[in-house]
Amino acid sequence: MQLAATQLSAHLQKGLRPLYTLHGDEPLLQQEAADAIRAAARAQGYTERTVYTVTGAHFDWSAVLAAGQSLSLFADKQIVEVRIPSGKPGKDGSAALQQLADSVAGNDSTLTLVLLPRLDKQTRNGAWFTALDGAGATVQIDGIERAALPQWIAQRLAAQGQRVQPGDAGQRALTFFADRVEGNLLAAHQEISKLALLYPVGELSQEQIEAAVLNVARYDVFKLSEAVLGGQRARVQRMLDGLHAEGEPEVLVHYTLAEDIRALKRVKDAIADGRPLPMALREQRIWGLRERLFERVLPRMTDVQLANLLHAAHLVDGIVKGLKHPGWPHEPWQALHRLAQSLCGACSAGVGQRAR
Repeated sequence: MQLAATQLSAHLQKGLRPLYTLHGDEPLLQQEAADAIRAAARAQGYTERTVYTVTGAHFDWSAVLAAGQSLSLFADKQIVEVRIPSGKPGKDGSAALQQLADSVAGNDSTLTLVLLPRLDKQTRNGAWFTALDGAGATVQIDGIERAALPQWIAQRLAAQGQRVQPGDAGQRALTFFADRVEGNLLAAHQEISKLALLYPVGELSQEQIEAAVLNVARYDVFKLSEAVLGGQRARVQRMLDGLHAEGEPEVLVHYTLAEDIRALKRVKDAIADGRPLPMALREQRIWGLRERLFERVLPRMTDVQLANLLHAAHLVDGIVKGLKHPGWPHEPWQALHRLAQSLCGACSAGVGQRAR
């Protein structure tokens, strides 16, 4: 049984399954989901908890299997928690997890909780994960996308009795908050909690938020690609500055930008050869949000724009490797900024200007 994270609370109010599997790369949301399951279990008499962390190929799975069949003298019900940080239980672990899934049926004395990182589609279709899903409830913990972050912050503030000002002033405050914590949800939670300590319940001004919230944003090159293709100039600037400060290799950032340009050119050429846009995107393995962005920007991008961007990407490739080119910054990050903003400008013509 698969559940969305937003459905978990309502599900737990109806009763507990004997097995829960949580998988995702957002530590805060996974922790909160696990806490909610543990709290519901404790309320129903599951007073003992045993935690196993799977490390290495020689982990003793027999201890996990035995735990589900034994109780201490002091508890009638127990929680057995299995953490697999790598997401790869191995051959022995795969067999053990399938055996564990088979054993939970009818076992009212043990609730099993399996915690995993984000899993790819192939792993989710594997025998051990399918067995876990069939025996209990599976919850995929997705991160909060940048567009949804202001609303998430507002909901968290409301839960502690605080709110931003109505209208545009409040939206500006939430946008400022989101800019400072993007990509770092655990720190975002800490900043929200800090506001509860600093200010009373009620309305928060933008000045109060700006004075209190630290810049704890964290970025990755994959999100940079989405921001560039979305024509989000201000966000691209912040992300490049953040990646630079975090020590991200210039070569990796350049590769991400150049690959987007090459992919745009390949799809454009395929369309010129008569292929429908959806087919051309599939052939280039463009999926999800990138697919939607490509669909929006490609019809308005010209061959001349793409040729100029390809040439610029070639020049910046040399700059990040120590070469110099007339008319271009000698410093690699400055050249990357220029390349990113050039691509961003070309893309913004297709999606409309968006400041954030």
